[in-house]
Amino acid sequence: MLAACLLIVGIFSRLIVHSWNFTPVIALALFGGVYLKKKQAIILPLILFAVTDLILGFHQVMFFTWGSIIVIAAMGLWVQKNKSLTTVLGGGLVSAVLFFIVTNFGVWLVSGMYPLTLAGLSECFVLAVPFFRGTLLGTFVYGAVLFGMYEIIAVRIKSTRFSHVL
Repeated sequence: MLAACLLIVGIFSRLIVHSWNFTPVIALALFGGVYLKKKQAIILPLILFAVTDLILGFHQVMFFTWGSIIVIAAMGLWVQKNKSLTTVLGGGLVSAVLFFIVTNFGVWLVSGMYPLTLAGLSECFVLAVPFFRGTLLGTFVYGAVLFGMYEIIAVRIKSTRFSHVL
């Protein structure tokens, strides 16, 4: 049930008009790694990107995008075993930075937009900084909502007959 809800939110968020990279996708991958079963945590972001890339269009950088999201979900599995406010916040920061580095490296490497030189790589990263702002903000805002809501709900139903759901 939780995986299906996360998938629907993730698909919807990629398809609606949004500010540059201000989506919950990274937060969903990290959250899924923390709260879903291992198999679901890894497969969920793949399905999310497969469905939305079918609609939005496949692109040269998609394997870098998909790969970084899988690593972020796997990072969530580590956070699950070491869960604290610090690891969740740190996981969010590392996830956003990892996504930025991997996807922009992919843009530099395969898009043909930049020369395959150190100067071209540098230019690619510098021009991507405005997108990073949205990535970071989206990760923290949506992460706070996802993790915060889940923990609040968990505390409220912990002593009820619905506690087995969590």
